[in-house]
Amino acid sequence: MQLFGNKLHLKTRENESRQSGNALSPQAIEKCRSGDRRAQKALFDALAGKMFAVCLRYMGDREAAADILQDGFVTLFTKLDSYSGEGSFEGWARKIFVNTALMSLRRHDVLRQTEDVEAARYLAGSEATPIQKIGYQELNRMIAALPPGFRTVFNMYVVEGYSHKEIGEYLGISEATSRSQLQRARALLQSKIKDKF
Repeated sequence: MQLFGNKLHLKTRENESRQSGNALSPQAIEKCRSGDRRAQKALFDALAGKMFAVCLRYMGDREAAADILQDGFVTLFTKLDSYSGEGSFEGWARKIFVNTALMSLRRHDVLRQTEDVEAARYLAGSEATPIQKIGYQELNRMIAALPPGFRTVFNMYVVEGYSHKEIGEYLGISEATSRSQLQRARALLQSKIKDKF
């Protein structure tokens, strides 16, 4: 299902910021609730770039992230009535996209695949890494290249700020498994950074 066309059009930050203020206003959200397609399109345009980045972090590739973006917007528009108006609308929407990505990862059972987990066990080094030399985009590429289970837990813990208990509840794994996945993700990232520099 395509909501507003086949392609994701990312705007400059200045235009996005200007438009998102109007599209995320309480009046605009109320118009979206009442089915105003123009307001829904404006909301989509205001959030698509940011939410695509969230989806990409979890899914690891652009095609899968675009699918999750579409699914997330379908969920967002069908659940608009559950937004109370308290707190940030963007934060509320972000949770929808994170949950949509997590549900997809759960469906594909990526956290139960152990072959990649065992391979990463021996990659941790005791030496500090030159993380300061890595640019933001390069680090994002390295994170995206992590095995799905590692990437998911890493993003939830490091980027989103979830606790291991919350991660365990969301993903149906133990806190110990969450800690182990995070440790192994960090070890794998350290190894990649060390190899590169």
